[in-house]
Amino acid sequence: MNIKEIAEIKRRFRAEKSNIGRIRGCLINEKKEIVSYFDQSLALMSLEESEEILALLRKTLSGAPGRNLIDLSFTNAQVLDSEEHRLLSTLRTSALADDKAVNTLIDRIRESHQSEGNYVILLATDSYDVPSYGADGHKKDDSSHVYTYILCAICPIKMTKSALGYRITENSLRNVTPDWLVSSPEAGFLFPAFDGRTANIYNTLFYTKDVADNHEAMIEALFRCEAPMPAAEQKESFRTLIHEALAEECDLEIVKTVQEQFSDLIEEHKASKDPDPLMVTQATVSDVLRSCGVEDEHVERFAERFDAAFGAKAEMPPENIMSTRQLEVKTPEVSIRLSAEMSDMVETRILDGQKYILIRADGLVEVNGVEIIIREDK
Repeated sequence: MNIKEIAEIKRRFRAEKSNIGRIRGCLINEKKEIVSYFDQSLALMSLEESEEILALLRKTLSGAPGRNLIDLSFTNAQVLDSEEHRLLSTLRTSALADDKAVNTLIDRIRESHQSEGNYVILLATDSYDVPSYGADGHKKDDSSHVYTYILCAICPIKMTKSALGYRITENSLRNVTPDWLVSSPEAGFLFPAFDGRTANIYNTLFYTKDVADNHEAMIEALFRCEAPMPAAEQKESFRTLIHEALAEECDLEIVKTVQEQFSDLIEEHKASKDPDPLMVTQATVSDVLRSCGVEDEHVERFAERFDAAFGAKAEMPPENIMSTRQLEVKTPEVSIRLSAEMSDMVETRILDGQKYILIRADGLVEVNGVEIIIREDK
């Protein structure tokens, strides 16, 4: 799913736009035991309560594609005849009315999801009359088709602390009793994907709040497919890979130039207004390295190690492998961060046999909040 398609579905999660009538789910405790099931009608809730629930569901479509939002694909064999795809299809076609299918899904999440505390599983279904647009870009009166989908959100529950509060109606201080608070989802999924503004039963969109955790066990339990490497792990693997492949060529200027090239790719993609997320491949990075003057031998070594680490056909957002917004220079004792646009202020030098990081200090300089003067050595 691209950014526009994700945004189009996110807009559904408003009380005035949604066709979501009920929320099904259950409460799971820290021992992976089912405490209770629930099946609530949004129509019987207050507007504020229904908006809160829809906001939680909407958050499973937030974040960056390729980082928090991951496209998972089913094989042809799975779609034709597999237990995992039949389960999702049953949940969708029954509009979550099939109790056996709902309980099976809940059990698979309960058995595979790693959580330190209590959490709730929220399940919703919606039917969206997808509007059609004319060549002039104006919306037509009739819809092109109906997109029916299910959405699952897994939300931690945390106990609030006892505290002193003020009750306006009583004009007095009163103790606020602890209560369970539903937090933003840490994982979830949308099935089927909304690709080309229509249902794609070959794909599902999986959400993870933590880019360091792709919930591998749950992806395997629900979809029987391999989870991609988490975004945080991709970045760490790339850092190690490029250092080892470039060897003595891996200096500050090379890293700064690679960062600039990635930033240029991102800006060009934004200017093109392409709704599909920008993805880089091994070939993309190899071309960037060559443009930086890296020797062919080192580029070839990088290409081999990249394919081995990520896969020959791997695609990932540039942000997953290198920060493009800031430059960070670290030693065991010092960490320096500045915006990528100011990277020219930093350079490395060897003076009298000692390695130094030099930062140009123009204008005001403060130490512990005290403005200081930088004097020439006498």
